Amino acid sequence: MRLVVAALSLLLLIPSSAAAQQAPGGEAVYKQHCASCHEAEMPRMPSREALRGFSPEAIDTALASFTMRRQGAALGPAERRAVAEFLSGRPAGSYRAPLDAIARSAFCGAGAGGRRPLSGAAWNGWGIDQQNTRFQPADAAGLAASDVPRLRLKWAFGLPGVSASGSQVTMLGSRIFVGSRNGMVYALDAPTGCVAWAFEADAGVRSTPVAGPIASGVDGTLYFGDAHAQVYALEIATGMLRWKVKVEDHPDGMITGGLAIHEGRLYVPVSSLEEGTAVIPSYQCCTFRGSVVSLDAATGRQIWKTHTIATAAQRTSTNRLGTQLWGPSGAAVWSRPTLDPDRNRLYVTTGDSYSNPPAPESDAVMALAMDTGRRLWTRQTLPGDAWNVGCLETEGRGTANCPESAGPDYDFGSSPVLATLPGGQRVLMAGQKSGMLYGLNPDNGDLLWQLQAGGGGVLGGIEWGFAVAGGVAYVSLSGAFEQPSGQAGGMVAVGVADGKPRWTAPPPADTCRGRAGCNTAQPAAVSAIPGVVFSGSLDGHLRAYESETGRVIWDLDTAQAFDTVNGVAARGGSLNGPGATVAGGLLFVSSGYSSIGFMPGNLLLAFSVDGR
Repeated sequence: MRLVVAALSLLLLIPSSAAAQQAPGGEAVYKQHCASCHEAEMPRMPSREALRGFSPEAIDTALASFTMRRQGAALGPAERRAVAEFLSGRPAGSYRAPLDAIARSAFCGAGAGGRRPLSGAAWNGWGIDQQNTRFQPADAAGLAASDVPRLRLKWAFGLPGVSASGSQVTMLGSRIFVGSRNGMVYALDAPTGCVAWAFEADAGVRSTPVAGPIASGVDGTLYFGDAHAQVYALEIATGMLRWKVKVEDHPDGMITGGLAIHEGRLYVPVSSLEEGTAVIPSYQCCTFRGSVVSLDAATGRQIWKTHTIATAAQRTSTNRLGTQLWGPSGAAVWSRPTLDPDRNRLYVTTGDSYSNPPAPESDAVMALAMDTGRRLWTRQTLPGDAWNVGCLETEGRGTANCPESAGPDYDFGSSPVLATLPGGQRVLMAGQKSGMLYGLNPDNGDLLWQLQAGGGGVLGGIEWGFAVAGGVAYVSLSGAFEQPSGQAGGMVAVGVADGKPRWTAPPPADTCRGRAGCNTAQPAAVSAIPGVVFSGSLDGHLRAYESETGRVIWDLDTAQAFDTVNGVAARGGSLNGPGATVAGGLLFVSSGYSSIGFMPGNLLLAFSVDGR
């Protein structure tokens, strides 16, 4: 692990010469950890020669946080970079540590440091509030609907060493916090984009940071998870590590969702990529179970852990190659829990099953007691959905671990949203990849209404989240694998009380012009302020919709090169996963999502009225 506290007088704790002396040999790392697979002609596994076509940054990102994060779990950042240089054929030392790529002039001086950075408007964590509404009120937004068409670029920050965005931005006063796929977490000055401090986690950070109680405007703790299922607590003013704990021992376990915090307790969602590991025919699929973990926020001590699947995996049958199979498995928790402290409840949604038998807790909405983790109720919306990445194969050995009678992979990736209507009625909403939006009674899970908002698919339906404001849910639709550009995407506004559409907006016009990885699908989470909802698309566009009508009032193409305040070459790409963050008259969005073949990018963009 490497910690860097950056200010005018202190730029690096580890001199580059010392780091170079300690750098491991890339060839030795490859032979010990990689050669047995990449030189064995395994299905879907690029050969040693094919890897020469990858950039070192792409190899590092894969090992740190996504497709190869299980294989890279035993490697530290220096080892990952060494093997990335060796495999890509770049000369030794060509891939610098991410912070080394940032110009010295990009670090904050006395002017930025003199502000009370954490005082003022905030968007703290993934869903902005305990109910995950993703709605910013007018006083905190600092933007009126009439201001939105005048939004212009204020600054751009290049994320070094990555080709895909990481977490959503958290904003507290004049400081923002964002994680990246290579494990760097940055604290930046919101008005200027200068670097206040940076911290390097052991693996990629997609989990949106959340801050603990802040009393004086400068103290507090920042919490997030990484791709190795570790939770971190940092001193928010300096980035110094307070504690780190691992919450899941399964080799495929990871944390993708943001953490929730209330009265000194953290609530951690645990997901995995075992459904990707299952593509290897010799792999004994599958044993992971999703979970929610409660930690003491001051120490990291585990208070309770509840698995989403009540029964641990057992041996079942063998695949056609004779490999032992296991089940039930899956039901990952991909997204931030929704808290209901007045009733001592938290709500989560779960992913699909990875293997047979399908778990009754997969593709479900679940309520737990906040104090003990006890299950209160479970509402499964799609039984029998057992699926893994092997099911995408149409020929070859990769199909061996695909469950018989495989499901459609219609799991939940987005957080549930708890809404209270003016008359006091409470509705818990959940959006599924089937395209179905559900309204449930949060007291018992009973179905109040359901709406087929759009078509479903492996990357279809409702992917990463919707916003709720004024009794209306604003839902964006994906369909990235299922529909071509110009037909995928679109928005639906839905009444919370009755589940009836208020308006629909068609998919955006095809802007892709044949670009690889481009599509008009809108899987990214929706964000809202009074009168406006923001939705990102895989074509790189961030669009603002008038909340009363669905009319587009602002459209910005982020999939282009921008000059950056930190001197890092950067361009935008697909928008997926994190949504826009709006607070204090500023709008932030990360651009670039190379995973699953979409358009890469390494940009964090800040906008304000007329760029002021």
